[in-house]
Amino acid sequence: MMNRMDGGGEARLRYGDGDFEVLRPGAFVRCAVSGEAIPLDLLKYWSVERQEPYADAAAALARELEVGGRG
Repeated sequence: MMNRMDGGGEARLRYGDGDFEVLRPGAFVRCAVSGEAIPLDLLKYWSVERQEPYADAAAALARELEVGGRG
């Protein structure tokens, strides 16, 4: 079984409703708004439509307001 934390670099994920699939193993992903590294075990916010992760709820809201609900 592949561990989500295998490899120390940036992971590549497919974001789903309530979970994500690891496409390329790594230790973290980068917030689409701030560029901050988010350890996979702390990743809680992402957009399924845009397939991008966010460091926190404020970043997710900022992105939603930026795109104006356009996906």
